[in-house]
This record gives sequence, C-alpha cells and structure tokens, in this order.
Amino acid sequence: MSSDPRHPLDPRARQLLRTLIARHIQDGGPVGSQTLARHAGLDVSAATIRNILSDLEEAGLLASPHTSAGRVPTAQGYRVFVDSLLQVKPLRAQEMERLRGELGGGGQQSLLGSASELMSAMTHFVGVVSVPRREQLAFRHIDFVPLDGQRVMAIIVFADHEVQNRIIQTRRSFETAELERVANYLNQQFAGRPLGDIRAALVDELRHARDEMEALLSQTMELAEQALVPGDDDMLLAGQNRLIGVQDLSDLDRLRELFDAFSRKREILQLLERTIRAPGVRIFIGEETGLAPLEGMSLVTAPYGAGGRTLGVLGVIGPTRMAYERVIPVVQATASVLGAALHPEP
Repeated sequence: MSSDPRHPLDPRARQLLRTLIARHIQDGGPVGSQTLARHAGLDVSAATIRNILSDLEEAGLLASPHTSAGRVPTAQGYRVFVDSLLQVKPLRAQEMERLRGELGGGGQQSLLGSASELMSAMTHFVGVVSVPRREQLAFRHIDFVPLDGQRVMAIIVFADHEVQNRIIQTRRSFETAELERVANYLNQQFAGRPLGDIRAALVDELRHARDEMEALLSQTMELAEQALVPGDDDMLLAGQNRLIGVQDLSDLDRLRELFDAFSRKREILQLLERTIRAPGVRIFIGEETGLAPLEGMSLVTAPYGAGGRTLGVLGVIGPTRMAYERVIPVVQATASVLGAALHPEP
C-alpha cells in the first residue's frame, strides 16, 4: 500500500509503478506498456497493464506527455515511490573507504568542503552542506586589534582550531589597553563555552552588576555582541555546473533560475534547517521544497553531528528524475562519516 491512504495500490500496481519509475530514471523518456510487459515480471496481458496504468494516471501518480503513448511519473508518483517502493542498499565497502579516507582529517572548513565535493562527485548532482553556527561551538581564545576610526578586528580561535577574523564597527574608539582588558576578561571567564551561552551570560551579568565591573562588562558587551555573531559563510555548495548536462534541465532559462537560487544560498539554507531536528534522511520532491526555483528538483538531506549534538545538515540537490537508491545511501554515509571526522573518538 502507498504511504498516501488516498492511493492504496495492489501488488501488481506497485510493481508496475516501481518498474516504470526505475525505467524512467534510467532512460529519461516516457515508458510504454510494451516496455513494462518486458521488464515488470508480471504474467498479465498488455491490456491489463494498460488498465492499471490508466488507474495510476487517474490517481495522479503518472502523466501522459502529449507527444508520446508512454507515461512519466508525477511528483506525487515519486513521493509514493521513495516512501514505500524504493529499495535502498548501503554503499559498497570501497565507497565507504573512499569517504573515510577523504574525510579523515583536517580543519572543520576543509572537512565540510570535502563532504560537499564528495557527494557531488558520487551522485553527479549538487552537494550542499550547512556550516555549523559558530555560536554553537566553544571558543578557546579571543583577541581584539584596534583599526582605523571606530573599527576593531576580533580574532577568535575556536575549540576545533578554526580561526576567524571579524571586522566590527563600534560606537566609539577603543584604546589598545581597553581592548586587552575586554579580551582578558572573555578569555578568563568564558573560554570553553559556546558563543551563544557567553552572550546570554553577559546579558545576565549586566542585569545584576552594580559595582565597578559594570563599566568593563558594558565594554565587553559592545565588542562581544558584534564579534560573536554568526558569520555569513553558512553553507557550502559543490557541483552546480553538473546540472548543465542533465537532460531534464537543458532549458537555459531554467538553469538561470537554478543558479540564481544557488546564489541566494540563504533560501536553501533555510530549507536545510527545516530538516535539522528530523532524524535520518528526508526527501523533498518538487514543490515540497517550498522554493519556486527548485520545482522539478529534489533535495535529499540528512543531519550530521558530533558528540551527540546536531551541527548542521547536508544533502544533494538534483532533478526529480534522480537515482534515489544511489543518492540516499551517499547522503546517509556522508553524514555519518563527517560526524565521526568532526568528533573523533579518543
């Protein structure tokens, strides 16, 4: 039975739908009843196959292009397929070894970039990884360097050894000695804590401070609230150009829309973050993404994490006619290996 109670499928209909979608993913064109008679493994007449296909079309799971006697799956048909008909196998041992080998070490940014590149190379679509928000990660050390006018450079070293330099605009000029006092206070009081916790703690301390520390904490807040906000580099994409050769995406205007969507990464990031609390793989088909430029596309995502904490989401963007049984295990395995690489066992 399909996952949609409106479309209960008997075993023959399930087999025909599964075979038709598999052939369409493989060949790209409409699939006719004669092809299904050869490949579905059902001992039924061609007339019976045509009747079942008509029922599937009436249920909204298939469509008939005007130029062909064959049928193609609809987005709803793909949804039934991935929810209840798809048979997914784990990655082969050599592919897992490749993932572990190429995600075996290095800084966080390098690992995330490698993960998006690997997913793109292994699926031939677009690999995407959301970067963990820095406010979730502990910092080891911070320094402030005065620049010209009312600008200060904050140099933040995180617990994963990543270093970020952020230029911040302050309401007044700060002397070097003042900046050193603020940095020393942050380093002594808060090293090892996530940045979000630090901001909350500073706000709480300011609320209760009534002594000589108030002035220092006020200076700290002005610098910290700007220096410790999440940066703009919040997602990595790899493989956008792979979409140019995809048969379903040969229309140049369509490609232009897609590349505009990739340039507006925040929309895709918001979609990824919708999945961050959902365990396991999630699949968005066509309009389910909620993004107009991604209609006709699918997004396969999985959360990744370290130390029992979800840090972000990764996934693959490609045409709806993708080999889901191939893409899903790639996404699953990459999430697992990336999490292990970010939090190696002692």
